[in-house]
Amino acid sequence: MSLTTKTLGRGRRVAAGSLIAVAALTLTACQDGTGAASRPSSAAAPATSQEAGGGAKPSGSTAGGPQRSAGGERPSANSASAGSKAKGNVPSSTKSHASAMTASDRCTANNMSLRLGASDIGAGNIHYPLIFTNKGKKACTLRGFPGVSLIQRDGSPVGKPATREGGPGGVVRLQPGQSAHAVLHTVNEGVSDTPCWSRSQIVFVYPPGSKESMTTGSRGLRVCGGRFDVTAVEAGSLG
Repeated sequence: MSLTTKTLGRGRRVAAGSLIAVAALTLTACQDGTGAASRPSSAAAPATSQEAGGGAKPSGSTAGGPQRSAGGERPSANSASAGSKAKGNVPSSTKSHASAMTASDRCTANNMSLRLGASDIGAGNIHYPLIFTNKGKKACTLRGFPGVSLIQRDGSPVGKPATREGGPGGVVRLQPGQSAHAVLHTVNEGVSDTPCWSRSQIVFVYPPGSKESMTTGSRGLRVCGGRFDVTAVEAGSLG
């Protein structure tokens, strides 16, 4: 074969190869629109398809996370509802007692009046209701025992302070104008060999929980038999 023939054949093969290469590049450019490498683009396409269709497990797990979170809003709402029901089961009276004995809510000597009711005599015992009345403009509470002593007008004491009798009682809530009472108790003269005290003129009282005192006339209350006690406050005036 001549040199010219060999050269011509080599040129044809080079030209054919160039045309194939150009054709391949043109096809690739048509597929990705940019002429960039096709493998990353083809790899990104399935990922986008999986996110849209949720076909592949890895993408489905990622997409499923927000779906579970969105679905989780329903149990969360139920939990909030359950919490509300739990709060609703708390008796209102429990809330009232919790706030009843705060210092700002307690009845004090400044917002009450005091008087001693008529004596109740029977079976050798004498009882006097000691009556507290809310004279303020808002409700207040009392609970427990008042501190009670008998004195003369000059302030001199008569006998000893009253001892506590019975249980501590519950919270008594007084609206403006309402009353509560404790009961003073002694016995008739002659019931005991213990001598009677002198007749008093004033009842000196510390309301339950208060550091300020109140006074009222004693109606000539006389303690005999060494018995002088007081109960916790209760609702009502008894006279």
